[in-house]
Amino acid sequence: MSTAPGPRSNQQNQGAHRRELRASRREWAGLAVLALPTLLLSLDLSVLYLALPHLSADLAPSATQTLWITDIYGFMIAGFLITMGTLGDRIGRRRLLLVGATAFAAASVLAAYAPSSEALIAARALLGIAGATQMPSTLALIRTMFRDPHRRAVAISVWMSCFMGGTIIGPLVGGVLLERFWWGSVFLLGVPVMVLLLVAAPAVLPESRDPHPGRLDLTSVLLALATVVPIVYGLKELAADGWGTTSVAAVLLGVAMGVLFVRRQNRLDDPMLDLTLFRERAFSVGLSVNLGGAVVMSGTFLLLAQYLQLVQGLSPLRAGLWTIPMQVAMAISSILTPHLARRWRPAWVMSGGLALAALGLAIVSQTPSSDGAVTLVIGFSFATVGIAAPTALVVGLILGAAPPEKAGAASGMSETSGELGVALGVALLGSVATAAYRGQVAIPDTLPDQVSAAARDGLSGALAAARTLPDALAAELLESARTAFTSGLSTVGTIGAVLLATLAVVTGVAFRHLPPHGEESAPTTDEAVEGATETRPDVVPTGAGAETDQ
Repeated sequence: MSTAPGPRSNQQNQGAHRRELRASRREWAGLAVLALPTLLLSLDLSVLYLALPHLSADLAPSATQTLWITDIYGFMIAGFLITMGTLGDRIGRRRLLLVGATAFAAASVLAAYAPSSEALIAARALLGIAGATQMPSTLALIRTMFRDPHRRAVAISVWMSCFMGGTIIGPLVGGVLLERFWWGSVFLLGVPVMVLLLVAAPAVLPESRDPHPGRLDLTSVLLALATVVPIVYGLKELAADGWGTTSVAAVLLGVAMGVLFVRRQNRLDDPMLDLTLFRERAFSVGLSVNLGGAVVMSGTFLLLAQYLQLVQGLSPLRAGLWTIPMQVAMAISSILTPHLARRWRPAWVMSGGLALAALGLAIVSQTPSSDGAVTLVIGFSFATVGIAAPTALVVGLILGAAPPEKAGAASGMSETSGELGVALGVALLGSVATAAYRGQVAIPDTLPDQVSAAARDGLSGALAAARTLPDALAAELLESARTAFTSGLSTVGTIGAVLLATLAVVTGVAFRHLPPHGEESAPTTDEAVEGATETRPDVVPTGAGAETDQ
């Protein structure tokens, strides 16, 4: 006698499976809590630049110390992302989030009341290490809380929008604080936010971790740090000073440490980073898209700020206001993307977004050297709206490609690829823009050698040199320098458009097999039965014997 379920049973199983995947109010409340550290970390990145003149007047740091005050935070975040993601898999993502929040609040107080430049650098380093616990933990918790691909994409889009929101309101909040209080007040922003996280997280966030965690290999931790930090440092030096012994040696050191890191992971029975994840197309291609998008957008966005201030002569505040529309448009695009992916295949949405971003950078490449702010902002608005679509979806694909117990490591890799992309974009595309400028700028023959060298070095040098020259000669130099800078912007825009168009084709081919998100929630009978009876190995009991609801 046949025991196969009939159509009615099949529909019931599918309905039960969909209900199981549906996120409850607790999950959405948890997402609101996870938005807190995300918003704070992005806000922290933007407010420091406003505070620099004030803290420089108080602490009197040297030029080198000023660079370390600004850069050490990013170095520590980039260097510890993979380690913290893996650590969260082992000890629990919520636990790591709370430990990191406590450390971030304490380091914020230390930074706010730092009595010297050295103390502020140390506090900023601690802030970076603590910040590295937050980003992979939040993404890994989203992976385990939202099992349905569509709802997970919505959650990731909200997460991204909060990060962008921090960059938008950061200058405004920082400006208000610095008008009324001392420079340390911008660091104290983190204290109430992290206290709220510590109070709310235990009530709404589930604990999850790898059910069979191995020991954390300290050698792998050191090798990961020795891989990422020298590469990021070398690329920053390359962007600032061009090709030199320091920048090349740092990058080569990082690459060599990376080779040792990979070899060690292949030898370990329980590696810190499971390299078999790269066999998953969604994971490896997703990281490539994440890296490529970060390269293009960071490199071109850097030139946007310089164009508005140095070519158009806008103040930092007015230049920042010009960028708000594109940031808002990107946030809205991130929110709408999951709904588009529910109606159309993700490959179409991602490829279409990358194509739109390529069109935007093609418009950027046509920016004139005079009165070009409108053209530039329109082009960048297209680019930011377009890049939001693949970014929002590709993070979900990276997390979904990894098993739940490896969600922390996957999120750490996702964030690290973005950090490396930013450093690469600023260094490589910045070098292209500088080379184009130096090849195009025409220096009047009558200028002294020292003034001529400064003007040829870059647009900021030309502006400084012009202030020492007679009006007619200064006007001639500035016209040539601004035209040369715009030529570099055009070159970078063209390169970026070609790279994004290439990524659009690669993405469309690599992910063509993925159905719309709405179709992924409809399993077969066997999958529905299995899903209804499976246990969640990554979910651990919390509280008085009650298993965390997923």
